Amino acid sequence: MINFFKKAVIVILTAAFLFLSKEAFAMKTLQQSKIFKNEISLKYLLYLPKDYGKTGEKWPLIVFLHGAGERGNDLNKVKVHGIPKMLDTRDDFQFVVVSPQCPANAWWTDYLQSINALIEQIAKEYNIDESRIYMTGLSMGGFGTWNMAERYPDLFAAIAPICGGGETFLANYIKAPVWAFHGAKDDIVPLQRSQEMVDAVKKNGVEVQFTVYPDLMHNCWDAAYANEELYKWFLSHKKNSKNE
Repeated sequence: MINFFKKAVIVILTAAFLFLSKEAFAMKTLQQSKIFKNEISLKYLLYLPKDYGKTGEKWPLIVFLHGAGERGNDLNKVKVHGIPKMLDTRDDFQFVVVSPQCPANAWWTDYLQSINALIEQIAKEYNIDESRIYMTGLSMGGFGTWNMAERYPDLFAAIAPICGGGETFLANYIKAPVWAFHGAKDDIVPLQRSQEMVDAVKKNGVEVQFTVYPDLMHNCWDAAYANEELYKWFLSHKKNSKNE
């Protein structure tokens, strides 16, 4: 009988420990691994600022789209480049960040509807300022960023596509301000792919900045994401009647 009670106590304490561990994990400010299930499942990383949840404050949201090399089922690959890489070494970033992972052998253009559904879910579950939702991505994710802004023109307050490209015949749908980046010596995605999108969007009166790094090749994202002015620029834009 004594052994029975000892075992019962151990089980209860173990259950309590697991419950508390789960609660503690949920409060971590570093990136968390998540799975979004709709018609299609997407794995994603979620970063919450260290002060998130302390008040009823609503936070700006950045959606980051990775490049082709980070596709698959291992979320650690998403941390190889860009904002997720940066977030593994700092905890003072003042945005909620969602970084979905594109499945192997697929493209972001196959998942635009799922990305939109994920953003809607995040905005519903977390304290997100829906007037300050931003998107950025590199290489394949740069293409995805242009594509999302064309497909969902009323969703974003601003976008920052890096070494990507889009469909110029759909550029007239883009309403969000754009800051595009590209390396002049890019031998993977030609500079022209960004230039033609910048030119097309400008024709429609949309606010556009274009930074060309004269000495960089395809990887210009390290320089772009290290530029603190990018995040100040994001925060200077809120979705309003002008770009809704």
